[in-house]
Amino acid sequence: MFKNIRSDLTAHGGDWGAQGFWALLVYRFGRWRYSVRPALLRKPLSLLYKVLYKFIQIITGIELPCEVPLGQGFVIEHSGGIVVSGFASFGANCRIRNGVVIGLSRVNEPCAPQFGDNVDIGAGAKVLGNIRIGDNVLIGANAVVITDVPANCIAVGVPAVIKPRKACH
Repeated sequence: MFKNIRSDLTAHGGDWGAQGFWALLVYRFGRWRYSVRPALLRKPLSLLYKVLYKFIQIITGIELPCEVPLGQGFVIEHSGGIVVSGFASFGANCRIRNGVVIGLSRVNEPCAPQFGDNVDIGAGAKVLGNIRIGDNVLIGANAVVITDVPANCIAVGVPAVIKPRKACH
């Protein structure tokens, strides 16, 4: 747990005041509590996690359940209006910003997006449904992504249009 917390702090530029770091701190605690044995000891930790989770949700506007698998280097750039479904998963070095919703397309289908490595999600983007987002993908601000996005592409617009990324010179 502490190795992950140090890594999260580094990913947030060493800023203890970053609200994204606070959310990840509670997230890491929530994941760690599953390792506590026996179950009787885990119960009060689960209660503490639920209180901390709700506190972070109210204070920062970030909803990041501990059930979401996160890769190393996950960064929450800004707080406010961030909702991540417990069915989603993220690869390494992903970045999200304020107003992002990662969720289900239908309540009766508990399938959320699966993200590859090095995915950058712009402010206000909505990524919904049982879709795959490849490696090295940029999702533009306010985009609504409801289809798979292959690796090395960008997704922009409502609904999102998928375009190949241009090489930087």
